Amino acid sequence: MTATPAPRVTIKDVAARAGVSKGAVSLAFNRKPGLSEATRDRIFRAARELGWAPSPTARTLAGSRVDVVGLAVCRPARLLGLEPFYMEFVSGVESVLVERSCALLLRLVRSPDEEVGLMESWWRGRQVGGSILVDFRADDPRPAVAGRLGLPVVAVGHPSLTGGLTSVWTEDATAVTEAVRYLAALGHRRIARVGGAAALGHTSIRTTAFDEAVRALEPAARAWQVATDFSGDAGARATRSLLAAAPGERPTAIVYDNDIMAVAGLSVAAEMGLRVPDDVSLLAWDDSQLCRLTHPTLSAMSHDVHGFGAEVARTLFGVIAGEDPGSHPVPTPVLTPRGSTAPP
Repeated sequence: MTATPAPRVTIKDVAARAGVSKGAVSLAFNRKPGLSEATRDRIFRAARELGWAPSPTARTLAGSRVDVVGLAVCRPARLLGLEPFYMEFVSGVESVLVERSCALLLRLVRSPDEEVGLMESWWRGRQVGGSILVDFRADDPRPAVAGRLGLPVVAVGHPSLTGGLTSVWTEDATAVTEAVRYLAALGHRRIARVGGAAALGHTSIRTTAFDEAVRALEPAARAWQVATDFSGDAGARATRSLLAAAPGERPTAIVYDNDIMAVAGLSVAAEMGLRVPDDVSLLAWDDSQLCRLTHPTLSAMSHDVHGFGAEVARTLFGVIAGEDPGSHPVPTPVLTPRGSTAPP
């Protein structure tokens, strides 16, 4: 017996559920004026309950365009300007936007709650056609807000953090494990990690992976982990604290969560009269030009940050178009040995 297919949900069904006209539904989804925020929210809620979304063709015929993409970053402006990762990431995003004659609306926020308010303001004010979400935390409120608003987004983060949103991410756990195994293969058994902000989901993933990788080493190894704010000053303080112990009690290798902290750590080692890599090996994350300008040059977990940003932007345009680009990782960071690592 052949099952009867479920009837296709239409814009008329959404209008009936929301108690409005079909024209009002069209206004809501094409971000046109003429509706109260309460009505607009009621329409989006009805569409979600029915599993309905306008087709890309219909939206194109209605004149829907994507002129601006939003990106909010919860970092101090001074730190963001110094961090090579975000500069490379944004340049990758821009490389795709320029092909589509779009602009990037970049804002710095002080908290996740402030970003939630910004998302609502951008979408309701028809300022953006979609947004890129970064720096996910445990129990992050943004996936629910994006769903409630009907805001097209792509999440930069592991799917375990992003609440079912379409996501693009790096395999941080795999990369951390490779870094620890590499240092262990050189003979290091006292290994430290200077990590990023503890509240960030990707920091937590790296922390867990580091602990597990060190515990798996034979013979047994000793490990230290220090959380920071990603700044050079914090990286220097953490390095100074780690290296202040007696020679047999301090780490012989340190992994840093970004290149700014690794460069700061290199300076601290020199300040303390320690030779890199003879007395302590250093390994950075991201591998910007900074890693290749130091002496000795810094070994790093290398990945194409510019390409990462471009892939995130391309995925967002797929979401906006109503396609299903799917969540997917970008290539895992690859270990690039240089002068800052050697056997202890």
